[in-house]
Amino acid sequence: MITATRSGGRMIWVATRALLLFTVVLGLGYTLLITAVGQLAFPQQANGSLISGGDGVVVGSSLIGQSFTDAAGRPLAGYFQPRPSAAGDGYDATSSSGSNLGPENPDLIDAVASRVTEVAAFNGVDESLVPADAVTSSGSGLDPHISPAYATIQIGRVAAARGLTTDEVTDLVAAHTSGPDLGHLGESVVNVPELNLALDELEG
Repeated sequence: MITATRSGGRMIWVATRALLLFTVVLGLGYTLLITAVGQLAFPQQANGSLISGGDGVVVGSSLIGQSFTDAAGRPLAGYFQPRPSAAGDGYDATSSSGSNLGPENPDLIDAVASRVTEVAAFNGVDESLVPADAVTSSGSGLDPHISPAYATIQIGRVAAARGLTTDEVTDLVAAHTSGPDLGHLGESVVNVPELNLALDELEG
């Protein structure tokens, strides 16, 4: 009986030491190591890929989209507009989600048709030129990117609103367009928050 008790006590002590060891190594040591590697090798990404204006004030993240509207919720003509967002009231990082509506859902069909008309009118283009990402939200509702096609139909409107030439705005779009990952994964995209920040900086 005494031997069994001692054996059980040793097993508990061994298990306790193993628990403490792995807690320190994996719970603390590994976390500190990965944090250090992230801060040294990828400091921008590790800290949220934040972007700042010319005055140094953080205005957003290059990883999260945001709305560019006035106080009444109307899109601002001098900014490139992102794709619609189903996250909360729009680009709410605490409510990331898609609409979860199927392609044959009548509510989605009506919403898309209405958005096509609005986007075409706002940008002064034919409805046939409005791309899909201009009228549908992403799965997360937080995607900061739009397609080059959507950016292209906005160039004339943005240039006119800011008193810039279309060539100046086109060059900015090109500078903030990234190609497919690894050269072949996905499609080319335009980062809207970074592009709009560049527009503000261009005007001083």
